[in-house]
Amino acid sequence: MLSFVAQRVVKGVIVLLAIVVLNFFLIRLAPGDPAIVMAGEAGASDQVFVKQLREKFGLDKPLPEQLFIYVKGVATLDLGFSFRQQAPVAKLIGERLPATLLLTLTAFAISLTLGILFGTFAARFAGTFLDTAITVFALIFYAMPIFWVALMGILLFSVTMDWLPSFGYETVGANLTGLAHAVDVAKHLIMPAMTLGLFFMATYTRMTRASMLEVKRLDFVKTARAKGLSDAVIQRRHVLRNALLPVVTLAGVHSGTLIGGAVITETVFAWPGIGRLMYDALLQRDYNLLLGVFVICSAMVLIFNLITDLVYRLVDPRIEYAT
Repeated sequence: MLSFVAQRVVKGVIVLLAIVVLNFFLIRLAPGDPAIVMAGEAGASDQVFVKQLREKFGLDKPLPEQLFIYVKGVATLDLGFSFRQQAPVAKLIGERLPATLLLTLTAFAISLTLGILFGTFAARFAGTFLDTAITVFALIFYAMPIFWVALMGILLFSVTMDWLPSFGYETVGANLTGLAHAVDVAKHLIMPAMTLGLFFMATYTRMTRASMLEVKRLDFVKTARAKGLSDAVIQRRHVLRNALLPVVTLAGVHSGTLIGGAVITETVFAWPGIGRLMYDALLQRDYNLLLGVFVICSAMVLIFNLITDLVYRLVDPRIEYAT
């Protein structure tokens, strides 16, 4: 197993390097001169000032040399300097990353737990009213855009009922500590996490239901039933365990989509994560900050995929790690 993890880490580093190179060229090919953007409207007409900016940030060097300097910096966790925010990119991302991890991991746990639970009930009572109700419930949230669910949530739970805060990570100016601070953050987290998690919950519900119905028709399940095992034991030991494999696969594939959805959710709820940071960097054409966020998001997706492969082994110990 350690050999498998080591090989996946090496492959992940190679993939990450390829992503860094690709993103670097794509950003550089975008229209506009970074030095002129940094100079702003007031300084863009001053060619001497623009030239000084190019020299200061290495933009006057040939593109391959700029790439080498950037990759060398990434290898030492130096993601460059944000022109707009006037701070190191690694520092800016480090301040926002915990909020994004809290949001995405909570949404992921909600979606996977509810999805498997609802999918299991739908398959257990297939063809009944409960199955139809769960299927329609999942279809509704699957069809609705994330931003629309977010806006409806704010309208219902913040504006109409006044139950939950509509934006931010914590109550501004409250200066809470300890348990009171944790409760305050949890209140702010409920709507963004539910908004992000409900879409993926719908997908896992449909996948779990379909997979369990398919497994229930296989011969080894019929054999277990013929041996006299109870229905609950058959569902838990034989059907659910085998049906979870495609759900785990889908969860790994969704890791990138989950982070993409976090950008929309963080923007709507003013959640101070790296998704909101990326949105601001895009609007301000802050190239170094944008590249840094891309690198971190790519690394998070690769880590999620590695965890997915390890969960495979926990779900079904018969699976061997291929090299």
